[in-house]
Amino acid sequence: MQDTPRIAISDAESHVMDVLWQASAPLVAEQIVDALSETRHWQAATVKTLLNRLLKKGAIAAQKEGRRFLYHAVLRREDWLAAESDGLLDRLFGGRIAPLVAYFGSQRKLSPKDIQELRKLIDELDDGE
Repeated sequence: MQDTPRIAISDAESHVMDVLWQASAPLVAEQIVDALSETRHWQAATVKTLLNRLLKKGAIAAQKEGRRFLYHAVLRREDWLAAESDGLLDRLFGGRIAPLVAYFGSQRKLSPKDIQELRKLIDELDDGE
């Protein structure tokens, strides 16, 4: 991960970010409300509150166009994923991946396909050293 400051994104805010990350161009609030209407039953005011929180955090930016604002993500999804993943590993598994995999294995949460993919990844990592 780059030396970008960690921006804490709540679960609700992450749904708004997902819409913006998937968009090919900046969106107005109504477009974001519409995109979320299938999975979330939020009022427009709720989405606007989340947009304002994300603006204050610096995760998104807005540009005024006429009487409305166009929103776009500033925080890259890859940077957010890296920070969230690192935080989870640090908090729950002392920063180590092996105990994480062992935990999921012991809970039978790894499918045969997952195990095959992990073996392939380990082989590729071994070949790279």
